[in-house]
Amino acid sequence: MAVHPIDYRYGSEEMRRIWDEENKLQKLLDVEAALARAHAKVGNIPEESARVISDRANTKWVKLERVKEIEAEIHHDIMAVVKALSEVCGEHGKYVHLGATSNDIIDTANALLIKESLAIVERDLKELRSILKKLAKEHKYTVCIGRTHGQHAVPTTYGMKFAIWLDEVQRHIDRIDELKGRVLVGQMSGAVGTMASFGEKGLEIQRLVMEDLGLKPARITNQIIQRDVYAELIMVLALIASTLDKIALEIRNLQRTEILEISEPFGKKQVGSSTMPHKRNPIRSEKVSGLARVLYSNVIPALLNNPLWHERDLTNSSVERVILPESFVLLDEMLKSMIKVLSGLEFFPENIRRNLYLTNNLIMAEPLMLKLTEKGMGRQEAHELVRQLAMKAFREKRDLLEVVRESEEAMKYLREEDVESLKPENYIGKAPEIVEQVIAYIESIEKRS
Repeated sequence: MAVHPIDYRYGSEEMRRIWDEENKLQKLLDVEAALARAHAKVGNIPEESARVISDRANTKWVKLERVKEIEAEIHHDIMAVVKALSEVCGEHGKYVHLGATSNDIIDTANALLIKESLAIVERDLKELRSILKKLAKEHKYTVCIGRTHGQHAVPTTYGMKFAIWLDEVQRHIDRIDELKGRVLVGQMSGAVGTMASFGEKGLEIQRLVMEDLGLKPARITNQIIQRDVYAELIMVLALIASTLDKIALEIRNLQRTEILEISEPFGKKQVGSSTMPHKRNPIRSEKVSGLARVLYSNVIPALLNNPLWHERDLTNSSVERVILPESFVLLDEMLKSMIKVLSGLEFFPENIRRNLYLTNNLIMAEPLMLKLTEKGMGRQEAHELVRQLAMKAFREKRDLLEVVRESEEAMKYLREEDVESLKPENYIGKAPEIVEQVIAYIESIEKRS
């Protein structure tokens, strides 16, 4: 019976399969097999034994049910795997797990699971990057109101919004690439990391095992891969979640009834509410924001897992059984949800324009101030004059430019064409060029990769 929603509701089958019990067992067996092959290469065990162990180190031979039976008796998960593998290897079973400690197997297997998971995250980030690049290109001239403190500020463009997210997604791709060198490492170093159990060939055995598995050997361990590495991983996943949360929050706000500039796609048969048939709720974006909170919360236990007693204790183990699969599966759900949202994003141009002019040109206060200084008025004097005019226009519910035309002080410096030029569409600065720069940067990276 499934309990946690990652078992039946969240995440793709592909990501869930990585972290299911069968695949985790297989990764443990893969490490045991690689260890046997390394021992054979350095002459510690017969090649025939390494071949048999390798052939039978899979879940066709080593059944999950049998591993659980043994663990129920001996209360040790890795020894249960070792015993189950030894059973199916006959006389060659005596060489299984030779010289290794449990975390040599666990941490190296974790690296294999993380490697598979990061490949999916990276692939989804690149798909998200492509969607955002397309949106940035299409909307680099779509002028809209910018908002600061929840209030109308000055004009910006939707291209700017998408390009900002695009640039941030690229940084996450960069972070994952940098992270791989630190997190995709394994160990084969024995009880407290000294390799004493492997004798003189310890370093060679570790090198051979990691080369076999496609991992880097850790430089130094004390029975475990140091958990600053896992903490960094979880923090990067949470940081990616924060970007998805940021995008989702903006979409949710812009989909509000009184704003409604953009909207999540809404299916023909989709139901918005069990009682209000008219509702078009941004449920995917809300889910993304909600799940982000879980990923944020996993950062603290990941940090607490780094300081352990002496060479190690077991307090990190139970935590990692939860936060590693949970973080990857939930992030997978978030990424795929955001891909759906952005690939089908709806625009309402009439509302974008309506909101741009909602304040009766109060948003033209800054360019008005700058125009006055350009014509010779002092900057501080211009700021105060425009502030007074803007407050007057607000109180009287009038267009700012009408109030400006009535101001003798302002019109000493301005001509009618100066006032006429103060249009929101004329005040987007270098926004299109900035967007083009971001797109060019992304495309140069795509060409290299």
